[in-house]
Amino acid sequence: MEVGNLEGLEPVSPNGQYFSSDVITLSVLAVLEFEIPIIDAESQTMSLLKNVFLPISPRFSSIMVENDGKKEWKRVEVKLEDHVNIPIFPSNLSPESYDQYLEDYLSKLSTERYPQGKPLWEVHIIKYPTSNAAGNVIFKFHHALGDGYSLMGALISTLQRADNPSLPLTFPSRQRSELKKRENFFVTKIFSSACNTISDIWWGISKTLKEDELTPIKSSNDAIEFRPSTIATMTFSLGQLKSIKNKLGVTLNDVLTGMIFFGTRLYMQEIDQSSSTADCTAMVLLNTRIMGDYMPIEEMIKPNSKMPWGNRFTFLQVPIPKLTELSNADDFIRNTHKMIKKKRNSLAVYFTSRLLEIVNKFGSHEASSRYIHRTLKNSSMVISNMIGPVEQMSLANHPIKGFYFLVPGLPQGFDITIVSYMGKVRLAFKMEKGIIDPHKLKSCMENAFDMIVKDSNKNPKLNN
Repeated sequence: MEVGNLEGLEPVSPNGQYFSSDVITLSVLAVLEFEIPIIDAESQTMSLLKNVFLPISPRFSSIMVENDGKKEWKRVEVKLEDHVNIPIFPSNLSPESYDQYLEDYLSKLSTERYPQGKPLWEVHIIKYPTSNAAGNVIFKFHHALGDGYSLMGALISTLQRADNPSLPLTFPSRQRSELKKRENFFVTKIFSSACNTISDIWWGISKTLKEDELTPIKSSNDAIEFRPSTIATMTFSLGQLKSIKNKLGVTLNDVLTGMIFFGTRLYMQEIDQSSSTADCTAMVLLNTRIMGDYMPIEEMIKPNSKMPWGNRFTFLQVPIPKLTELSNADDFIRNTHKMIKKKRNSLAVYFTSRLLEIVNKFGSHEASSRYIHRTLKNSSMVISNMIGPVEQMSLANHPIKGFYFLVPGLPQGFDITIVSYMGKVRLAFKMEKGIIDPHKLKSCMENAFDMIVKDSNKNPKLNN
């Protein structure tokens, strides 16, 4: 692979440097599930990658180099055949058998490092039918290339509407279920923000120094990011979730996060009654852009773009409510709404970003990476979400019936990702193998959802 000169190199963003170190390396796996068998996969994929994918961003044709302790993007010649993988599984097995092969393959991909000297992305084509799809295509991106918003925008640029390719894909409305309350009285807001900031900074520092208790969702194993994982997914009706959101006067993310917290606590109680009172922390991903619909890639990469390409996110440290603290299922939703709203009203997340910048400037990006790794490792779970299209997508005339994503490289054993698509919401669970029972966990999540629906129906209109 021929490398160009060193002039005009683009610096890797601070977050990109933090997540591409010897301490922590994060990726995004996007799994596309197809309605029909994948035919002539290699030639179609090569054409799509060359003509559509590579032109999206120069980072897809760049490697990461280090000069004077700073990482930069360097353009190189891309050999597409080095990035496309078509694994061979045994023939003529049942879809259920291929489910396990796919799960094992995803687990293997999650622990593998990227090859040196090549751009940081891969495509894996699984031509075998599983219970959910006639075939699967997996995109693996290094998180240094961009965050979920950027990579989702790039992925969507390669896809078309299945019903009419000439029309653009559209996305669910992000309008809140209620008008913002008149709480903007200046002095009150400043005082509230200051109190929340001081409280959150102190609590965040304590959680960085102190690890969560060991529970049925958190083991004592080290280097969990390199251990085998179990992967399971669940699907919920977007309409039902929106109905709960409207009845409780909260956001859709509040409903989903509260349901996950409730289902997790039910699971912990079923496995070990004594864990009901254990202190557990969730790291909830927060996009720091002023969110709107996905913008065209050419708009995202412009200077001073309102929705810029890159890694623009941070984590909220949120305590997982205990079953003994709340009286009913809907309390988990309301409690989650209040906690996340309080933390959004705090400047602690910006304090953390500034702290990392200072550590990076006067120490190194490795020191910042160690801080992030320790904070993540000390928590019990990570939750991240993205918004997908309303209409069905297709890739090279192959309709996509479903998709989900994973975030390998996180140093804890319980990661949950959420994405909406075609009126449904897909949850994907990546769990340390042998620690969390996926069947019991899914059952507890279903019970949590059913109980929340039942409680919300008893209270058709609740104040926030």
